[in-house]
This record gives sequence, C-alpha cells and structure tokens, in this order.
Amino acid sequence: MTTTPLRIAMIGTGFMGRMHSHAWRTAPRFFDLPRDIELVTLVGRTAAATARAATELGWQEHSTNWRDVIARDDIDVIDICTPGDTHADIAIAALAAGKHVLCEKPLANSLAEAEAMAAAATDSDAVAMCGFSYRRTPALAFARELIREGRLGRIRHVRAQYLQDWLSDPAAPYTWRLDRDRAGSGALGDIGAHSIDTAQWLVGDEIAGVSATLQTFVASRPVMESQQGLGGIAVADAERMPVTVDDAAAFTARFRAGALGVFEATRMATGRRNANRIEINGERGAIAFDFERMNELEFFDATLPNSEQGFRRIQVTDSDHPYAGAWWPVGHGLGYEHLFTHQAVDFVRAVAGEAETEPTFDDALAVQRVLAAVEKSAADDSRFTLVEGSNS
Repeated sequence: MTTTPLRIAMIGTGFMGRMHSHAWRTAPRFFDLPRDIELVTLVGRTAAATARAATELGWQEHSTNWRDVIARDDIDVIDICTPGDTHADIAIAALAAGKHVLCEKPLANSLAEAEAMAAAATDSDAVAMCGFSYRRTPALAFARELIREGRLGRIRHVRAQYLQDWLSDPAAPYTWRLDRDRAGSGALGDIGAHSIDTAQWLVGDEIAGVSATLQTFVASRPVMESQQGLGGIAVADAERMPVTVDDAAAFTARFRAGALGVFEATRMATGRRNANRIEINGERGAIAFDFERMNELEFFDATLPNSEQGFRRIQVTDSDHPYAGAWWPVGHGLGYEHLFTHQAVDFVRAVAGEAETEPTFDDALAVQRVLAAVEKSAADDSRFTLVEGSNS
C-alpha cells in the first residue's frame, strides 16, 4: 500500500451509510489494496445524531455541512448515501472540486439531473462510480463471465423480478421512500433500477424500448413515531401522509440486439423479503439467479446431449470465482454486506488506476433513461388494449 491514505467523507447516516461504513472498514482487512483507507468525516443532518453515528461507525469527525466538507483539501473521496433529491447537487459539486465520487443508486431523481451528473463526470479526471452493488455478487459476476464466453449464445429472453414485502401491510408507516420529491419514484427506482442495471450489464446490451404500468395500492400511510432503518412504530391515530410514488412496476422491454425482457418490481409481494431474481435464456444455454440463495447460480447447457440436459446448481464459493477467493473456505457462503466490501475494493483500485471504473455515471445514466421511459409509458393510457367484454 502507498503511504498516502485515501481520505473519505461520507454523506448520509442511514441504512446505506451504515453499510458503506462497514465496507470501508472491512475492505483492507481481506483484500490487498493499493491505497490505505482513512474514514475522516461523516456528514448528517443534525449534529447530535451525526456525532453518535460517527462514533458507532468508526469515523474520526462529523459535520452537518457537506459543502464545507467538499471544500476541504484533506478529503479525496465523497461517498453519497443520501436520498436521491440531493445526489445531483452533491456529486456535481464534489467532481468540480476534484473529488472522487461514489454515489448510491439510482443516480438521480430525474433524467435531467442524471444527465448533468454524467456530464460533470465526463468533464472531471476523478473517478465517478454509481453503487449498483448487486454487480458485486460472485454468482452474478460469474454469470457474466459465462455470457461473455458465449456459453449462452445469442440472448433471447431476460426475465427479472425484484420482490420485497416490507410495505405489504397497509398499516406500515410512512418513510421518505414514499415521497416522490425525495425518492424520485417508488419500487421502480428503489429496486427496479437494480434489475435494469443487472440485466443490461449481464447481457452487454441496452434496453431500446418499454411498455409499462405502475400502480399504487395504498394511497396514504401513518406517520411513524420513530424510525429505524426502513421500519418504525406507527401510532394508532397518527397523522397520515399521502404516498406519491408507485408501489409496483411492471414492464416489457426490447433490447437493442433483439432480446425480449420482462421486468417486475414491487415492495408489496407478501412473503418475499428480498427476492432479486433474473433468468436469461439464450440459444446455447441459460442462467438463473435468486438473491435469496445468493451463493448459488443455476446454469443450463443446451449443447449437451438431451439425456444429460437440465439446470445444474453451481455453488459460487470457489477461490476461482469472482471475489470469493478473498474470503472463506469453499462452501462457506457470503452475505449482503460483502457486496459493498467488493464495491469499496473496486472503487479504490479504480482510483489507483488498477481497474476500470464500473459502473460509471454513464452506465447509471443508461438505467435512468429506462426509468424515465417506464414512467412515460405508464403515464400514457393508450398503452392498454382493453379485453373485449371487460368493464375496465
């Protein structure tokens, strides 16, 4: 490692802030990095809460003014873990100041903001990476290798679902993720963006067009008494806040090279905690993945004799599998937190010039364009062809 540490400031103290803090601390303990990591400053909204979080999460200092932190000469990296309504302002200012930027997904709350962020990244010599963390799942990274090697042949079908249920109870309390002004969209941008990025990254192609529908099932939610992560305690006769985002999104898509895609994202799939699924079918084979079994990849080889064909389960924990060799003995699986450690490792290596930046802000902009197209399609009632005899 170089004697000059990479000095990091992180903005945001919630769920993602805790996860990123863990990743920054863990990365140098399991991977050989070209730079030391120094957790300098944590930025939050209120001084007392940010001070507590800084102590808990291992940061040297704390602040409530991100602009002052960006202006400091002793900060090299700005890690953005805030709601989407602040991403553009923070990232553009950080890049203008010559700071490297890691920004949580989706890149922004609007296409215009994402375009401005991508332009700022292009104009900067700094690394600008978007946090689509599922790319760092060993099983998905291995699936990408298989696809790049031609093991699936020409891709025909992409089916992606991201199913959660933390909002399935109508009494579940209101959070900022249900406010369009802060979150940009609901299930579409929060989790559907992951499916879009994963699909485009795996097949090496972009979505050219969509036909979509969005739906909100619960129009208002009770204000929570306290907040811890995504949950909270709803008060029986509490004030209710309107839900201004989608609860569920569904769309078909056509990729530029001709593959057909079917996508679904919802946070109201009762019984599904974090079922991030994708199946890709090609002329020579197929892969299938479900994050609820994140250490496994299903692979079908259509080139085998019929008597030998069938999906086979690959346990992606071997030292030859992406990222896995830095961790535990074969068969000892990884968890959600490891994806963020892998992200931190890749980011540091990109800063040092030892690896490509991936995903770039341009990659994230490609996802944002699909999100915008989905919303545009869903807003156009002419997308529906009514079934004969229906009263809808």
